[in-house]
Amino acid sequence: MRNEVRVIGGAWRGRKLRFPPGIAGLRPTPDRVRETLFNWLRDTVPGSRCLDLYAGSGALGFEALSRGAREVVFVERDARLAKYLSETLAQFNARGGVVERADAETYLRAGGNGFDLVFLDPPFEARRLPVLLALIDAGRRLRPGGLVYLESPAADGVPSLPPGWSLHRSKRAGEVGYHLAQAPRPGDSAPEPAATAES
Repeated sequence: MRNEVRVIGGAWRGRKLRFPPGIAGLRPTPDRVRETLFNWLRDTVPGSRCLDLYAGSGALGFEALSRGAREVVFVERDARLAKYLSETLAQFNARGGVVERADAETYLRAGGNGFDLVFLDPPFEARRLPVLLALIDAGRRLRPGGLVYLESPAADGVPSLPPGWSLHRSKRAGEVGYHLAQAPRPGDSAPEPAATAES
């Protein structure tokens, strides 16, 4: 795998993110998937507060900033990646980007700071999505009605969601399953049916 990805839309369209090579488990979200995801989020991202957990290459967080997000917090525990993210934010003269060198689960357990959108793309082999979603739900890391992007092995199917959450979108690209879930809003009585598609 090449150690670079490109921003595919917004103010930084075409600019490359060159991340450190040789980091085990690093798996940037493919261009095709990011394009579909940000089409889903076209009306959500501008002016939003976003959390990029397991930030890695930063492909999702930089894409959000490029498309008008007000703030993106990049959470990454690997020292080399955290340094690269900070340096790339400086190179892009990116306002609103913050890097937190921390373990994702430890960060979530701290609670607080309601985000509009959370990008959640942990290493596939870890199978940690249920735990992470429960922490997001319990710690008020997401505002009521906020969205969480989930990426997981397509063979695992749709991830289990916390009570009251709804599946907003669901799709697959090869071996990758990707989904958009929504936290309950005040007054919600039942989750809406998922909009699904296969490709």
